[in-house]
This record gives sequence, C-alpha cells and structure tokens, in this order.
Amino acid sequence: MNHHALVPLGLVLVTGFLVPWLVVRARWAQQVPRLALAVWAACGAVFTTATALLPAQLVLTSESSHRLTDMVLTLRLPTPERLFALEGRELLAFAIVLTVVSLPGVAFLRRLALARRVRLRHAGVLRLVGRYDPDLRATVLDDDRPAVYCLPGRSRRVVVSSGAVHTLTPAQLAAALAHERAHIAGRHHLLVAAAESFSAVFPRLPLARHGGTSVPLLLEMTADDRALRRCTRDALATALYALASGRAPRSAFAAGGPSAALRMRRILTPYSAGHPVLRGLFTITSAALAMTPLIIACCSFPG
Repeated sequence: MNHHALVPLGLVLVTGFLVPWLVVRARWAQQVPRLALAVWAACGAVFTTATALLPAQLVLTSESSHRLTDMVLTLRLPTPERLFALEGRELLAFAIVLTVVSLPGVAFLRRLALARRVRLRHAGVLRLVGRYDPDLRATVLDDDRPAVYCLPGRSRRVVVSSGAVHTLTPAQLAAALAHERAHIAGRHHLLVAAAESFSAVFPRLPLARHGGTSVPLLLEMTADDRALRRCTRDALATALYALASGRAPRSAFAAGGPSAALRMRRILTPYSAGHPVLRGLFTITSAALAMTPLIIACCSFPG
C-alpha cells in the first residue's frame, strides 16, 4: 500500500472515531458549547477531506501521491492549468476526490431546500392565523399551551402562543424571546442542516451518530448563553420550565422541548469558564499530536 495513504487513513480514524468518542464523554463540551461545536464542525470537514483523499492516494503513483500530500498539508490549491492537464491516474484521483466531497455538499443543499419549503409553508399559515405584536416583536398565536419558537432563514420570525404570554412573567418572556433571537442571529439552522446531511451520508459513523444528537443540544446551550447576556439565570431557567412541554413545528427552534431539564440544571449551576476551555483545548491538541509523527514520516519519504 502507498504509505502516503496512511495520513488520510489516520485522519479518518482520529476525526471519525477517536475525537467523537472523547468529546461526547467530556463534561467541558456542555460547559463551553461554542468550542464543542467548532470541534464537531472541524472533525466533519477534516473527515470528509480525508475520506476523499484516501482512495485518491491509493490509485496514484508514489511520486504523484507525495505531491498531493505536500499540496494538502501546505494548503496549496492546484492551478486551473494544472487541473486541465490531468490525465490517467491523476484524473481518476481528482474525479474520486470531487465525487466524495460533493456527497455531503449535495445532501446539505437538499436539506436546506427542504427545510426552507417547510418554513415558508408554516410562515404562510402564520400570516393567516397569527397577529404581530410590535411590543414583543413577535407573532402571537391563539393557543392556551405555552410555547415560544422561531423560524430561522429568510422567513425568520419569533412566534409566541397566547398561553405563553399569559403564563410567563415579563422577565421570563423576555428571556425566552432572547433565546429564540439568538438562534436566528447565529444562523443555527445551517449547522443543524449540516449535521443532518452528514448523518445521512455517513449514517453508521460515530462522528455522524454522536454529532447528529450533540449539535442540536449544543446549539440550544449556545442560545441560552447568548440570552443570559440580556436576562438573569432565574428568569431563563423558570421560562424553560414553563415551556418544557411546548412543541414547535418541523424546522423550527423551540425554547422548551425535551432538553429543557438538562439546560435548566446547566443554567443554575454556573462554572469557572477557564477550566473547561483548557480541557477542551487539551483534547484537541492531544488528537492533533497523535497524527504529527505520521505526517512527518510521510512527508519525509517521497517514495
């Protein structure tokens, strides 16, 4: 086997199996959700690239394989003239890379298009049955069940049930609205679509399995943290408790939901911000260092 294939193979194992196993068991991931989201996103990008490069390295000659390794590690993209000059094994390798990389990309675009159609349809219903409240800057629906959710994307809006308006105190309602606006401002629907499409392409992979369940929860926690800039912990926690049984339509983010109890406990037990960050960076650094000797060895021997 071409020894240059060991680098993408190692990256596949580290990002697809090792790092997800470490992150899903780490306490720091829920304490610093933005860092954990960055780890999941980086693992997805590196795994996809490595998965595309692995079969390409296997079909290339040793000399071409070494050039490809150097090009990837130095982040040097081939020129258009170089791409048009490809032939034989190099052309086959390029076709393999393009095909593998396009699979999650196409799935992501399809997922976005489907979610957008669902949101537009629901937004049309809201225009008919809801009423806009300028004080809340939200659409109010007549429903006795307390619920607060948002529709992200181009049809973005925050929706509040009349039950939530009557049940929540002004401080709790403001906290719930701040949570939903954090989802919209952070474009969290894009990360959800990316996680879902990645899981659809690689359904049995630990990275896809764990990431598919972890990413939505981490996004809720990220929105909680952003909402806490504008409200108190008690207001947000009690709002989550009141909205825990609330439901939201498909492709929408709800302030309550099944994760409310876990998020309430997290909100009411603040932590020291420095230690979780250091533990997270230690996990990332350890995984990177595990690959360093292999990368150095493969770059040192062209044949």
